[in-house]
Amino acid sequence: MTCLRLVLGDQLNARHGWFRSVDGNVVYVLMEVRSETDYVRHHAQKVLGIFAAMRRFGDALEKAGHRVEYLRIGDARNRHSFAANLPWLIERYGATRLERMEADEWRVEQALDEAFAASALPHATVSAEHFLLERADAVKRMEKKVPRMEFFYRELRRRDGILLEPDGSPRGGRWNYDAENREKWPGDPPAPAWPWHRHDLGALWEEIVAAGVQTMGEPSAEAFGWPLSRREAQAWLRDFVAHRLPHFGRFQDAISGASPTLFHAGLSFALNLKMLHPREVIDAALEAFERGEVELAATEGFVRQILGWREYVRAIYWARMPGYATLNALGAERPLPRWYWDADTKMACLRAAIGQSLELGYAHHIQRLMVTGNFALLAGCDPDEVDRWYLGIYVDAFEWVELPNTRGMSQFADGGVLGSKPYSGSAAYVNRQSDHCKGCHYRHTLRHGERACPLNSLYWHFHARHRERFARNPRLAMAYRSWERMDADERAATLAQAETYLADLDAL
Repeated sequence: MTCLRLVLGDQLNARHGWFRSVDGNVVYVLMEVRSETDYVRHHAQKVLGIFAAMRRFGDALEKAGHRVEYLRIGDARNRHSFAANLPWLIERYGATRLERMEADEWRVEQALDEAFAASALPHATVSAEHFLLERADAVKRMEKKVPRMEFFYRELRRRDGILLEPDGSPRGGRWNYDAENREKWPGDPPAPAWPWHRHDLGALWEEIVAAGVQTMGEPSAEAFGWPLSRREAQAWLRDFVAHRLPHFGRFQDAISGASPTLFHAGLSFALNLKMLHPREVIDAALEAFERGEVELAATEGFVRQILGWREYVRAIYWARMPGYATLNALGAERPLPRWYWDADTKMACLRAAIGQSLELGYAHHIQRLMVTGNFALLAGCDPDEVDRWYLGIYVDAFEWVELPNTRGMSQFADGGVLGSKPYSGSAAYVNRQSDHCKGCHYRHTLRHGERACPLNSLYWHFHARHRERFARNPRLAMAYRSWERMDADERAATLAQAETYLADLDAL
């Protein structure tokens, strides 16, 4: 009796119940396959990081006494999909049963369901034992009506007793301190460096290149910085809590050319590979708060990201797939400008956000939402292209978390399922939150004319062309009143400037 248990690259959960005891009748199977490297073009560091973490995990399982079949990207036996590899693995081990954890992505879940069914062997799917809501519970909460994230988040706070007074009210008398967490960073306190590791993955990179995998971005193979094991991820978490969490809240929406990382956690790569559990991350922040090391606003803001937003977007994803991936409520069709792949643009904010994304495989949430995402929204870029870009370029991007954030929050392509309004912003927003406008080729104060910032005219063009949909939205009423107060010549010049820019986005 031999059971094959499949472990995916984003299922590196050393605390999963599977691994608590050694069973000689179980073989753990890990595969590096082209079906996963090729469905979009990924950042080099994303492919490197997942494969390197998988290899470490496989080695750790073997050292713990488990039987492991690890199929490398360059193995001659590798047929490069889960479904194609399963038949010969079943034959090799004389397998009589198949087991797997729930996949996080709908595409992978369907492929594995079909592959396991085709095997004609008894098979089972178990919980990944990672999220704070089991998938069935998450989906059930979205069945009748998708709640706004704030109410979803409060319910989980109550359920888990997080940041509550003895009477069940929120600590400090408020559920949400977001209004206090929007400061522009003045350069003080200094932004501490992230605890980058220095892994030499040159040999692995050579294997990936030899296998023909096409990537984007810088591989940094000789000095790979992201954590590759649970131990390294735990060290990264401790560093965040000690050095960055105290200022995370105030500056979480800030953008600066002086620091691409500011006070952000950088934990999502480790979380999404399951090297860390979300509850241990939340508990680390809560313990620092109880020790008096972190203020309530910073603690609540960080907890909301993990307990609220991360669980919320996953629930929407599983409740609305596969149709969610096809939504295009605003009828956006333009291709992304070519500089999304090389950062060669005269717009300083976009050059910085895309440039660091290509270098690090990382940009923080405001750069993703209000810089790269905002431009794509205003320009009316095809959400299919936008999804593929976001899914590929970031090391922490997996479809369950990327798709609702991009197609929903960033591009409003879901028509308001996730958010009540589009997150659109002009140059005024970028100038308020960043230092990029100083010295930019474009002038953030101009709507039209030579060197007028494209964000300004595109912002008003977006709202003008979608007036029928948004004019009665109370959260956008101020924008439409401002538009109406402009004289007719000003409106015409602004729209004409936008049309000029839209005719050649690659030139911006």
